[in-house]
Amino acid sequence: MANSKFEYVKDFERSDYLLPNTWVVVRIDGKGFTKYGFEKPNDRRALDLMNAAAKAVMTDLPDITIGYGVSDEYSFIFHKTCTLYDRRESKLVSTVVSTFSAYYVHLWSTYFPDMPLAPPLPSFDGRAVCYPSVQNLRDYMSWRQVDCHINNLYNTTFWTLIQQGGMGATEAEEFLKVRDVASPSNVKLLTDYPQGTLSKDKNEILYSKFHMNYNNEPEINKKGSVVFRDYELVEPGSDKVAETIDDLAEPVTQSKTQAENDKKRRAKARIVVEHLDVIKDDFWDRRPWLLSNKPGKIPKLT
Repeated sequence: MANSKFEYVKDFERSDYLLPNTWVVVRIDGKGFTKYGFEKPNDRRALDLMNAAAKAVMTDLPDITIGYGVSDEYSFIFHKTCTLYDRRESKLVSTVVSTFSAYYVHLWSTYFPDMPLAPPLPSFDGRAVCYPSVQNLRDYMSWRQVDCHINNLYNTTFWTLIQQGGMGATEAEEFLKVRDVASPSNVKLLTDYPQGTLSKDKNEILYSKFHMNYNNEPEINKKGSVVFRDYELVEPGSDKVAETIDDLAEPVTQSKTQAENDKKRRAKARIVVEHLDVIKDDFWDRRPWLLSNKPGKIPKLT
């Protein structure tokens, strides 16, 4: 009730407005997902479910410009000009987490029809981080994709040693540490690779012992998933690309009508999931709308 004697309790609320003119990344992580018994090292059904929930979140929240997911984590990026919820951290994080969780549970039976959910139900935690420049944002995306590659190469080798090499979990973990390991049951396999765990060593283990070429692994496992609105690609070097990446992300003055039209155009755009290299310039150069927040041209149907 307005102006009641109890209204003083509002004074205990703290201000949590995020820094203006910065990119906001809301990253969510699954809580205790090991209990669901997903296939190792990768369960394609689980990854597809994460991507479906991410697409639904981006549909509900057009202020999100791009998302990146791997395993049970997803990052959602709000443009530096975003004013959703007046940039209140608690509102942005709680909205993304609750929306993603709701769709994840709702869509579960589509991807796991033979695994009905039972308590404890899937849930996610979240955090928000502000990045002041486009380069910071791109470095964040690069960091997550490099982390995806490192973890997937390790997990692929680890589980291959168990599933095809006959090792136990502890034995495989010890083997992949940077130190000498010996095991009576796997002397030949282990002594071939006494130093363990550099990327080239893991690739060699997979290829020479299990006839696996890591390069042939699915791109979704090696690169993760990028979710964005699909517009016509721009040729790098054209006059449609800004001179610098930071210039591209600078806010432009728009009327209320222009802003509403852009919002409608974003809502009409198809949201896609791709497994692409986000570290190289080409990904960003050909999709300037990701940084400018200015909708591109809807591709013609073929």
